[in-house]
Amino acid sequence: MADKKEEKVTDLKDIGAAVAAEAKTSAPAEDKAQSEAPAKKEPKLDSLGRAYATGRRKDAVARVWIKPGTGKVVVNGKDQADFFSRQTHRLILNQPFLIVDRVGKFDVMATVKGGGLSGQAGAVRHGISRALENFDPALRPALKKAGMMTRDDRIVERKKVGKHKARRTKQWAKR
Repeated sequence: MADKKEEKVTDLKDIGAAVAAEAKTSAPAEDKAQSEAPAKKEPKLDSLGRAYATGRRKDAVARVWIKPGTGKVVVNGKDQADFFSRQTHRLILNQPFLIVDRVGKFDVMATVKGGGLSGQAGAVRHGISRALENFDPALRPALKKAGMMTRDDRIVERKKVGKHKARRTKQWAKR
């Protein structure tokens, strides 16, 4: 039986050597062409010239479309100043544009659901970052380095049984 196993192994080695030899002779020119020029990513735009992306933060989900324009940002049909009354939320929203030096060059149309205002601002920021990458893939390294491409996965910790909140325990009295 050991002889049969060895024969099978040697047969597989012969087959592997034959396949490797065939691969070397068949397409060395194609391999050189592929290795010299890395595949360049192309922009993903719809028929209207817009880039689309989805952003998430906490329980908020934002659908974002960007197109070249004057810098107008509309969230759920309202201007950003009307929807996000806090200046902090508007700063969060515009961070991706500041990072890639494109302030006032894109119009943003976003719809956002779920969560609170902070989560929604973070979701729109994440969506804008991803849409900018879809519009111009060359912007990805700067956005990635700034941490805009990564979804912030922190969520609210659940309440535990026997506690007031997630970690708050009942008051303990020594006497």
